[in-house]
Amino acid sequence: MKVSAKRGARAAALLMLVAAVAACALPRSGPNKREIFAGSVQREGDAFVIEVNDYVTRATAVVPAFGFSEAFQRAGVVGSDTINPGDTLGLTIWENVDDGLLANRGAKTTQLTEVQVDGAGFIFVPYAGRIKAAGNSPEALRQLITQKLDTQTPEPQIMVTRMAGNGSTVSVMGTIGGQGVYAIERPTRTLSAMIARAGGVTVKPEIARITVKRGGQSGTIWLRDLYENPRMDIALRSGDVILVEEDTRAFTALGATGAQARVPFDSQALSALEAIATVGGLNSQLADPKGVFVFRNEPAEIANIVLGRNDLIGAQRMVYVLNLTEPNGMFMARDFVIRDGDTVYVTEAPYVQWQKTLSAIIGPLQTANTLNTLAGN
Repeated sequence: MKVSAKRGARAAALLMLVAAVAACALPRSGPNKREIFAGSVQREGDAFVIEVNDYVTRATAVVPAFGFSEAFQRAGVVGSDTINPGDTLGLTIWENVDDGLLANRGAKTTQLTEVQVDGAGFIFVPYAGRIKAAGNSPEALRQLITQKLDTQTPEPQIMVTRMAGNGSTVSVMGTIGGQGVYAIERPTRTLSAMIARAGGVTVKPEIARITVKRGGQSGTIWLRDLYENPRMDIALRSGDVILVEEDTRAFTALGATGAQARVPFDSQALSALEAIATVGGLNSQLADPKGVFVFRNEPAEIANIVLGRNDLIGAQRMVYVLNLTEPNGMFMARDFVIRDGDTVYVTEAPYVQWQKTLSAIIGPLQTANTLNTLAGN
């Protein structure tokens, strides 16, 4: 009886010691499930804790929608038939005599390259004088020059070509092969063609987005959407600024995951399952697959839908719970969309804290036994 009493007392003392150690602040990666649920609105906290289901995945599946307004889409391409101030022209003049007015001795052809149309729309041609070029087509300008020279050299033949631009340029900058100012020419009148002309993007196409600023307006589109939707391949206008940049969205991974870090998005849409995989998956030694949480400040319009309410105003603190051990848990994680600024947190399995508690008790006891053994020798 005395032995049983002693054993009972030791067991009680051990339990009390375990409880005391467990109550101490043992190292861990963050709150456990019980502490997170304790902060829910249902328990007088300030965050809504919601278990993810099909309805929640649909209500929260919001991916940034980019595109150009109707004003951008309606703008036609800059035409090639009308000469504008700033155009660069090339003139070739043939004279039907051996000793021509413009040609060198023995030659019948004169070439005037890079004839600039000035701001008032005029060009200067020797012996023809100052001629209005802007507003005319190359053919109309050819006739004007022919009339001017016809009285001075017999039967002149004129050819007018556009050397560069339509008097229009755009600025291209950002993560692109060649930043600079480019003329809008016949092959580069649309956005996709100008991006190609500037060397193409230098980041992954999946995370490249293009912004066009025109006057007081701007529009943004994903690079892939630009190529997949011809309507978004807008015509360019003089003075447009084209900015190519990498997607800046990111989420934070914490807790019992393979890595704890701020992680940039590597695609237009990212699911919870992909986010976990991006950081190395769940830590098999620590993670509780029943405790995958996504912390988010949810806009009121989405929060009202998720909660079935209409009285919430302003961003709401939401905590979405994923249980990967449920029959459809992996599907839920695959369908739940991660958004910019989200925090993905995985709790530790309950036994992990128990192991830490036992280690905190057994470790010192083993050390004490070792010291007693050594002292006895």
